[in-house]
Amino acid sequence: MKNLICFLAITLMVISCGTTNTKNLSDSKKNMEEAVVISNDSLEYEIIIYDIGFNTYLNTIAKPMSYYSQDYLEIKNNFYVIEWNIRANNPIRYGDLYGNQIDYSAQIDYGLEVNYKLYNYFQFFEKKYKLRLR
Repeated sequence: MKNLICFLAITLMVISCGTTNTKNLSDSKKNMEEAVVISNDSLEYEIIIYDIGFNTYLNTIAKPMSYYSQDYLEIKNNFYVIEWNIRANNPIRYGDLYGNQIDYSAQIDYGLEVNYKLYNYFQFFEKKYKLRLR
């Protein structure tokens, strides 16, 4: 793939001291969410988001995809990506929450679904970590 982006957000894992029983292990597996894959096959573009709670956020809190226009989402995502990449390039100043840079170009039509999920990830990220990317 030309533009394969593995977008690995920080997944919070709780490591407890002491002994662990098998009941706790099976409960933690039930609470794990599947990764959200954002892709556009015609562009060979893919983002994989591993962040506990995002799948739930996308299915319960996020406004429906039909609420937004693609133009609106593209404008918002362009601003978010610029700020994200600035922070990803400066981990000493901003910490390591931002992981990898995002390769997003305003000149490429990623489609409504990709833009929708990316925009909602930024919304989720701001709420979860109580940060503003704008």
